[in-house]
Amino acid sequence: MANKPVLQGLKIADFSWVIVGPTIAAELAAFGAEVIHVECHRFPDTGRTIGPYKDNKPTIDGSAWYAIRNYNKYGISLDMGKPKGQEIARKLIQWADIACESMTPGNMAKWGLDYESCKKFKPDIIYFSTCQFGQKGPYSRFAGYGQLGAAYAGFSYVTGQPGKTPPQLYNNYPDFISPPYMMATILAALLRRRRTGQGMYLDGAQVEGGATFMGPAILDYVVNGRIAGRIGNRDPYMAPHGVYPCRGNDRWLAIAVSDEKEWQAFVRAIGEPDWCTPKFSSVVARKQHEDELDSLIARWTSNYTPEQAMQLLQDAGVPAGIVAMGEDLLNDPQLKYREHYVYLQHKAIGRHAYHAPAYRLSKTPHRMWKAAPCLGEDNLYVYKEILGFSEAQVSDWMAESVITTEADMKPMRPYR
Repeated sequence: MANKPVLQGLKIADFSWVIVGPTIAAELAAFGAEVIHVECHRFPDTGRTIGPYKDNKPTIDGSAWYAIRNYNKYGISLDMGKPKGQEIARKLIQWADIACESMTPGNMAKWGLDYESCKKFKPDIIYFSTCQFGQKGPYSRFAGYGQLGAAYAGFSYVTGQPGKTPPQLYNNYPDFISPPYMMATILAALLRRRRTGQGMYLDGAQVEGGATFMGPAILDYVVNGRIAGRIGNRDPYMAPHGVYPCRGNDRWLAIAVSDEKEWQAFVRAIGEPDWCTPKFSSVVARKQHEDELDSLIARWTSNYTPEQAMQLLQDAGVPAGIVAMGEDLLNDPQLKYREHYVYLQHKAIGRHAYHAPAYRLSKTPHRMWKAAPCLGEDNLYVYKEILGFSEAQVSDWMAESVITTEADMKPMRPYR
């Protein structure tokens, strides 16, 4: 029989929304933590308004984007703008070991639910906040999503083609960098509390997490005065280095040759064509003629599917990988072997794939047992069985719109 999950018994009150906070809480839940995700029916988790949706029909419970960040959680609705809602939230925090929130700084304080207020009735609470710029400082009140954080952390400036305007990254890059930092910090806080019995406050600034991935560009400016710019898919020190078209509709292959040994292997793998002349005999020469080199390589890759070209090059010791689509990932043999995708039955969406954690613990494996909740799905269970309120109390709160399962918001639009 497998050992129990390493975080079994840990209780989390999750007041966060969108990406960073929910991702952290879901990861902890995968290893046994009991998580209650709190939403207001007037301002539900913004993730519910982001597609894709089941059958491309926007509904409050139909977002797969929201679902994959909130598995293994109980979901309740609670209007913390009302005094009774604040009272219930305090009861929830008393139950919890960890409280997390990702609102604009000051919002939790106006409800009396910030760390300074909570530690008065729950001294050992571990309380973490995550937002764009952190809780204090001249920019702390700036609201925004990860797209703004990515731009502010410098990613947009160095992304794109030379001479063209900075593009937005495909997604909110700092939102996916920040959770591992905060996960490690939370685990450290738990170890400290085990030794000392003391809680603590953790303040995660997503822009700062993102900026750490700009380290080489920042150091180059500090040391050499150079400002990194947009170079497309190229690399300052490697050639060839790019994404090349392959046979099929919109199919591509990434290739990165880092030294002369790999270049010679690349030449042999593609059949030593006549154009592999001294013009390309060194990385300096290849950088000088990079446009021509990329054009010649694209002519070769276009004869193969990305899988065929990748296999040829990898067998020769050349780093190469397909530019995968969603379908490729779901059917990838390595991801299947590691059981990365776990299928759960969602009440509104039906059976669909969830990401398992990207690491495995041999003695205390993860467990994915519950699809993401619909809005207020677990109200009765949480309020009665976990927090100990009576059914009559819950009914009164529903009549007063302190809790509800009906969203009160603008009509949702299809995902594009």
